[in-house]
Order: sequence, then C-alpha cells, then structure tokens
Amino acid sequence: MKTTLETLRRRLTEQVVGSDDAAFCVLTALLAGGHVLIQGAPGIGKTSLAKSLAQLIDGTFRRVQFTPDLLPSDLLGHSIFNQATGEFEFVEGPVFSHLVLADEINRTSPRIQSALLECMNESQVSIDGVTRKLASPFLVIATQNNRYAAGTFPLPEPQLDRFLLSVEMTLPDAESQAEILRLHAGGLNGSGLESLVSVETVADWQARVRQLPVADSICRYIVSLCDAAREHPALGDGVSARGSIALMRAAQAAAVLDGHEAVYPDDVKRMVVPVLAHRLSPAGEEYGSELPRRGRVIAVLREILETVPVP
Repeated sequence: MKTTLETLRRRLTEQVVGSDDAAFCVLTALLAGGHVLIQGAPGIGKTSLAKSLAQLIDGTFRRVQFTPDLLPSDLLGHSIFNQATGEFEFVEGPVFSHLVLADEINRTSPRIQSALLECMNESQVSIDGVTRKLASPFLVIATQNNRYAAGTFPLPEPQLDRFLLSVEMTLPDAESQAEILRLHAGGLNGSGLESLVSVETVADWQARVRQLPVADSICRYIVSLCDAAREHPALGDGVSARGSIALMRAAQAAAVLDGHEAVYPDDVKRMVVPVLAHRLSPAGEEYGSELPRRGRVIAVLREILETVPVP
C-alpha cells in the first residue's frame, strides 16, 4: 500500500509540476473518503491535477463544466418516457461515476451548487421519489477560480462544509516553471497516464484508514483546536461537528500517506489549514472575496496552532 501510494503521489507531481502540497491533499481526500475543493487562479494546473488522479485510478470519470445555464438534471440525471415500453426510464447524470470533476464550480448559481449536497454527504441521489446509490468510492473534486469574479457565485456555507478539505494552488517558482516548459517542449501528454490502482483497492484503503488508531489525547487535541477556532475573536464562523470529524479523518489519511502506524499530533497540525480554512471567515466580514478572506483565516489558524498545547 505504501509503495503504491508513493508512486501515485510521484506520478501526480510529475504530471503537474510544483503541485506537491496539492497532490498530498488530493490523495488525503481520496483515502479519507471525502471531497476536495481546489482554489487558485486560472492556468496553474487545478484541472490537470484532478484529471491526472482520475486517470491513475481505474474507475469511471466525468467532468462537468459549471456554467450559469446548468440545470440540476444535467448533474443528477432525469427521467424520459420510452414510447416502446410505455414506461419512464431514468438516465443517469455525471454524478453516477467514481470521480466527478466539477470544473469552476463557482460559475453556476447556488441552486445548482446545492444539487450536489445529497450526493456529497450521503452518496446517493433522490429523484422522482426514488433514492439511488452512487458508485463507491465516490469523490468530487471541485475547482474554483479566485480571480475574475464577474459572473461567479460564492459557494454557500453548507456546500463548503461538505468538502473534507480545500487546497490553494499558486504559481510555482521560476525553476518549476522552467521545468514545465521543458516538459511541454518535449511533448508532454497527460492522456498517456496508465491506471495504477482499481476502485476496489481504493475502497480497501479507505476502510484501512478508518481503522487507524486515534488516541484519546489526539481526539482531545482536535477538540481543543476546533474550540480555539470557535472562540477566537478574529473568526466569525464556528467549526461544525462535521468539521471536527473531517479533521480527524484527514489526519488519519495523512498518517497513512506518511507511513505512520497511528495518528500523531504532527498529522493533525498538517491538516488544520486544509480542513478548516474554507469553513471559517474573518469576523465582521460579509461573505464575498475568497483570496483575502482565506489568507486572513490561515493566519489565525497558524496562530492557534502555536498557542494550543500539543499532547
């Protein structure tokens, strides 16, 4: 398992140069059975990272380009009348896949964004009075541009809370940019990636992650961190119970990725920003601009990590 995970991580970072932290977070979400929101400016590899992961996993993959005219049925599916049989038949939407790439999710209305809530939280879809289970494992990777705000809609807080973690991708350093140019000059083609693991293997990994031991002291440490975020005067939103559980699950997955036999405090500390930053906002600020908002929240979270005692 460890060798295969290291290979997966290496293939992702080779395909999207300069994405080391983002690749780690995406694999963490995959192992934890959660969903991930990738934020950043256009053209820095957000979509390429998600597509590369889909190609490395031998499962079904669908990409949905979110636009203002998108309808819930375009995501979930719809029923049509079959004249030959005289019955209605259900046509599955893109969410009936193992990995769904929701590209530029903030370019469609909150009504359409909310169509994913049941899918992401319950791994099922309820349409026409019938509940249909989604594929297992099921992973949503959403990308969100934090520039060119015209024509965009901020994600509702309940939607953000359904993402296990978020990661911000930035422009890589000069040497990494030069490496990107060298790779493209040599004919880099991401479509040539071969799958490394099956979806059955991924499901087995997720079960093993959930069984990784978490000591009582680590649970108390997670609670202390979340309480500190709730009580901090510079933060306006509190961390939900779902957020606390997400931090524990992400720490378990991070521990497995690093080859640990149990969850250590460093595993928790590493995942605090990815898991909590998108769930919080600065105190007294109206919901809106993502980039300055996230930066201020991260500064407070780092302060909390310095002040909360480590067990």
